[in-house]
Amino acid sequence: MAEFSAEILLFLLAAGFVAGFIDSIAGGGGLITVPALLLAGVPPVTALATNKVQGLFGAGMAAVTYARKGHVNLRRQLKPAALSFAAALLGALSVNALPTELIRWILPILMVAIALFFALKPGLDDSDRHQRLTPAVFALTFAPLIGFYDGLLGPGAGAFYMLAFVAMAGHGILKATAHTKLLNFASNVGGLAGFLLVLSPLWIIGLAMGVAQMAGAYVGSSLASRIGARLIKPLLVIASSAMALKLITDLF
Repeated sequence: MAEFSAEILLFLLAAGFVAGFIDSIAGGGGLITVPALLLAGVPPVTALATNKVQGLFGAGMAAVTYARKGHVNLRRQLKPAALSFAAALLGALSVNALPTELIRWILPILMVAIALFFALKPGLDDSDRHQRLTPAVFALTFAPLIGFYDGLLGPGAGAFYMLAFVAMAGHGILKATAHTKLLNFASNVGGLAGFLLVLSPLWIIGLAMGVAQMAGAYVGSSLASRIGARLIKPLLVIASSAMALKLITDLF
C-alpha cells in the first residue's frame, strides 16, 4: 500500500464498505469499487482483478450472515456453488474467444428489464411462490449459466441470480437474496482464478478493501434480514438502473 496515500486508502476502504452494504442487499457493488480503483490510478484490467479479490469477502460474509439468520442452508448450495465456480473459471478463460462486445450492448437492456420486473410485477414480497424448476434442474442450468457470465464479464451477475431465484425457483425476495450470495461468492472465486492465470491483482489493496467489504456486508445483510422486501426491492431497482446507465455510458 506504499504507492497509495492515506487519503486514497481511506477512500478505497470507504468504497469497499459502501459496496459491501449495497451488494449484500441488491448486488451491484462493483459499480462503486471498480470506479473507485480507477480513480485511485489502478490500471483497468488490474482494477477488475483486484475487484474480484475484495468482492469475495463481501459475498462470503453476506452468505454466512443470511445463513445464521436462517434464510439459507449453505450445505444444500454446495453443488450449485461448485458448478458456478467451474463455469466462472471457464468464462474467464473464454474472454478472448467470445463476442464480449456484443454482450456489452445487450446488457443495459437486460438490466433495465430486471429493474422493471422488480418495480412493476405485483405480489413480489418475501413469500415463496410457484416453483418452475426443481433445485436439481436449477443447479444444472441457471447456476452455471450465470456463473459463466460472471467469469466472462461480471456486471449484474448478482441481479441475474436474484431474478432466477425469484422467477424460476419461486423464492421470496429475502430468500432469493440469501441464496444468491454463496453462488456469487463461488463465481467470484472462479473468475479470480481465471484472472490469476494471466495477471496479478493488487493483493494488499484487495485484501484491505475486502475487510471493509465484510463490515459493510454484515451491516447490510443484517438489516435486510430484518426489513426484507421493503428494503431489498427498491435498492435492487436502483442498483439495476444505475448499472444500466453505467453500461450505456461506457459504450459511448
